[in-house]
Amino acid sequence: MLPTLTGVGRLTGDPELRFTQSSKAVASIPLAFNSRRKNDRGEWEDGDTFFVRGTVWERLAENASETLAKGMEVIVTGELKTERWEKDGQKYERPALLIRSIAPSLAFAVATVSKDAASQQNGQGGQRPTQGQQRPAQGQTQRRQGPAPANDDPWAVDAANGYSSEPPF
Repeated sequence: MLPTLTGVGRLTGDPELRFTQSSKAVASIPLAFNSRRKNDRGEWEDGDTFFVRGTVWERLAENASETLAKGMEVIVTGELKTERWEKDGQKYERPALLIRSIAPSLAFAVATVSKDAASQQNGQGGQRPTQGQQRPAQGQTQRRQGPAPANDDPWAVDAANGYSSEPPF
C-alpha cells in the first residue's frame, strides 16, 4: 500500500496535458510543498521544501490543465510512489504523486465552479479533441463552453431560461 499525501502546495509550472495512444488524457503537474513557521522573533521563515511531479488522468487531467496555472496554491491528495528509470546505463529515481484530487486553495483566491462539458453531456471525457476542435497552445488556458444547461439538471444556471443558481433543496 502506497503512502497517501494530503496537503497544500504550489504549482511550480503549468500543468502539461497530453494524450496516450489510446486517447486517454494525462497531465503532469509540478508541485512544491514547504513548511513555514514563525521564528523566535515572530517572523515567518521557510523550512524545507519537497518538490514532486504529480500525475492526473482522464477528466481530472483535462479539468486541472484548464483550471490550474503556475504559482497557484492548491489542495491535493494522492499516493506517493517512487518512479525509477534507466537512461544511458545510469539508473535514476525520484518521488512522484498519483493525484486523486486537486483544487485551488481559497485561502488567498476566489474561484467560480462550473460543470465541465463532459459532465453536462453525461460523457466519460478523457478523449482526444475531434477534428475541428483545438487544444490551447502551450501555456494558454482554455475555458470550456458547454452546451446550454439541460432542463432536467436542477443545478444548472441559466438566467435567460429561468434556471436559478440556488440549490434545489
